[in-house]
Amino acid sequence: MQLTGPELEILKSLWQQQPLTGKEIHQRMESLYGWSYSSTRKTLERMAQKNYVSVETQGNKKIYSALLDKVPTLAAFVKDFSERVLEIDGNLPVAMFSGSQLFEQDELSELEAHLNTLQQQKNN
Repeated sequence: MQLTGPELEILKSLWQQQPLTGKEIHQRMESLYGWSYSSTRKTLERMAQKNYVSVETQGNKKIYSALLDKVPTLAAFVKDFSERVLEIDGNLPVAMFSGSQLFEQDELSELEAHLNTLQQQKNN
């Protein structure tokens, strides 16, 4: 799975608070990227096709929720970035995420477990 920057931002918004309407997501994307509503809507449609988000229709509103779990998704993203961009081959120290606003303290041990699993899969 290769998340784009905007896809990751949408997921981060949903992990913080879900469900969100398309309009609520668009307000966040507009402030980050200056997007039109159609750009946000198209990205959300693609994310639904990829099974990254679920869509529920309530009247004339579309309500979105994340289908990807935060910690395993971010672990895979971090592992890919560290190998592909930083050329780090080996275990990543989870302590470097302790100041992150994305992770709660209890999620750090889960993150470490996912990163270790990804490293073991790579070594096998």
